Amino acid sequence: MKNSLIILLFVLITSFTFGQDKAGPELKRVISIIDSTKTPELVLIQEFMVKSPIDSVWNSYTTKKGYESWAAPLAEIDLSVGGFIKSNYNKEGKIGDSTTIVTHIINYVPKRLITLQAEITDNFPEFMKKEAKDFYNVIYFDEMEDGYTKVKSFGIGYKNNPKYLSLMNYFIPANEKILMTLINHLEKD
Repeated sequence: MKNSLIILLFVLITSFTFGQDKAGPELKRVISIIDSTKTPELVLIQEFMVKSPIDSVWNSYTTKKGYESWAAPLAEIDLSVGGFIKSNYNKEGKIGDSTTIVTHIINYVPKRLITLQAEITDNFPEFMKKEAKDFYNVIYFDEMEDGYTKVKSFGIGYKNNPKYLSLMNYFIPANEKILMTLINHLEKD
């Protein structure tokens, strides 16, 4: 019981810490929460609203040009069930080399949701490699009023233990930074 309370406290503090921004909470654009209330696993929930039409937001996730505008300098996308997003963060590299990240498209509903599963590579921690089949990212897209789109991402499959909680210390700020790149890109157009 005591260990559960310590983990819960850590999760709450971590969620609060990453939910803050030096510029002030009223300017926080990407909200990140680690939820473990409905499952023995951790769910990383990240959401944001952007003043951009849903078509533009969807295309940013699902087309080569869109993905390269914010996520990675090199991308190849096959938007289909069983398709993929191949990306490379090394602009001097090429798709297919050892630094290429392959994310499989499990399913999608155009402009509503997409379910992704990343291939776990040698660059991932050893403890994640054994559980690679468990990791998914489900992303919902909602068209809102006044030209806004809301995006809500659920990273699922993380285990509720200190190794994964520590991993969240990397994922959350890295994801928030890249999502802010997307927001800024979409709102400058």
